[in-house]
Amino acid sequence: MSIPADKQPAACATTGAGAPAASDRPTLPIGPDGPILLPDVHVLEQMAHFNREKVPERQPHAKGAGAFGMFETTGDVSKYTRAAMFQPGASTEMLARFSTVAGEQGSPDTWRDVRGFSLKFYTAEGNYDLVGNNTPIFFVRDPMKFPHFIRSQKRLPDSGLRDNHMQWDFWTSNPESAHQVTYLMGVRGLPRTWRHMNGYGSHTYMWISANGEKFWVKYHFHTEQGMQFFSNAEASEMAGHDADFHRRDLFNAIERGEHPSWILSVQVMPYADAKDYRFNPFDLTKVWPHGDYPLIRVGRMTLNRNPENFFAQIEQAAFSPGNTVPGIGLSPDKMLLGRAFAYADAQRNRIGTNFHQLPVNQPKVPVNTYLFDGQMAYHHSGNAPVHAPNSGGRPWADQSGPVADGWETDGGMVRSAYTLHAQDDDFGQPGTMVREVFDDAQRQALIDQVAGSLLGGVRSPVLERAFEYWKNIDPDVGQRIENEVRAGSAAEPAEGMGEG
Repeated sequence: MSIPADKQPAACATTGAGAPAASDRPTLPIGPDGPILLPDVHVLEQMAHFNREKVPERQPHAKGAGAFGMFETTGDVSKYTRAAMFQPGASTEMLARFSTVAGEQGSPDTWRDVRGFSLKFYTAEGNYDLVGNNTPIFFVRDPMKFPHFIRSQKRLPDSGLRDNHMQWDFWTSNPESAHQVTYLMGVRGLPRTWRHMNGYGSHTYMWISANGEKFWVKYHFHTEQGMQFFSNAEASEMAGHDADFHRRDLFNAIERGEHPSWILSVQVMPYADAKDYRFNPFDLTKVWPHGDYPLIRVGRMTLNRNPENFFAQIEQAAFSPGNTVPGIGLSPDKMLLGRAFAYADAQRNRIGTNFHQLPVNQPKVPVNTYLFDGQMAYHHSGNAPVHAPNSGGRPWADQSGPVADGWETDGGMVRSAYTLHAQDDDFGQPGTMVREVFDDAQRQALIDQVAGSLLGGVRSPVLERAFEYWKNIDPDVGQRIENEVRAGSAAEPAEGMGEG
């Protein structure tokens, strides 16, 4: 296999530090039959790295593969969402990953199972992840049940074997699973290839138009290759013949130039309809009848590029339904809200705190995040302020009041610390402490401590804000702090005070 020109290695083998490696074959012993020596740091590095070259597999959706491509918006849904990627004529780079839910990395990918259908769009407004399945519904509607469901599909604690009894014990103990179990046990539970199956966002999402109007939506990706399925006998035979059949089929099809494509359509529900619709439109175990909310065509997804390195670009790809962009929001779907936390957190555990810095997960737009340091930090903000708000000129987010992607609750969704009561201000209780709890000596000690801290390099305009801060706590204490700082600042150059 040829190596791309931009990834040609150095002229000779090197260590991880870039120095020439002495040998990638014989090690360095004392004599041909003697013990290997510690000075052979190259073999030590190779062995140590080999011990660590795997990362924990996903739990669930471990067995999978994917490819890159483009999404093109061919319809006009601009009256429903202001998301840049869904404006007429927009073209967006993307990544798709297909998977099975229950199987481990080495399991056959033709087993009967729900298939994951995860998409990452590298949009002009940041990454948008649509994490769905090849089914429009799911087994449970509450995230508390999700770990229990997945464990029931995995392996017994004693034998380590998968167990039908355990699966059915869970399903029948949770009647809400009936719709998905029916779907899974039917013909669509065994797609012939990933190219020949549909994909669904499954959850209900929110779209927000340019004028702030809100809608509920469901995503449908219909394969342009036509839906095809295995029989039980065919799937079983293929599992024994080629455990990687689906992975191989996708890679080889793209390699041959047969680029699979899907048409994206959405169902759109007016925002107000949700309140009185005949069943809960946020219930993940339900579909919306097309007679009530017909499909509206949005565009086409085409996969046209295989990964160059499976581990770096597919195994390390991280998806989360919490990754939304302006014009797209979440919904009261409890499973969606649980996954918005759990998916990103799973990647922090699996591939590291800074998984978002890996090339496959990086957005195509500039990033200004206050996520700071952590293991394997690569991108950084130099010596820019690391806190918000700050006086160093680095922007921070400062939204308050009603939110564009919020939905109606008993009190309405707003970004606010708490509902304000008569004495819910920030300075009342510390003022009481200064005046009524501290005695004179303690107040003076407080003043000296604060003033000393402010004299330790605090500059304008933060210094003036600190004075105002303390005056809001207690006018007298605040003024005494300011006086002490002003006096100290004036005295230092006159007295020639230096370090110490």
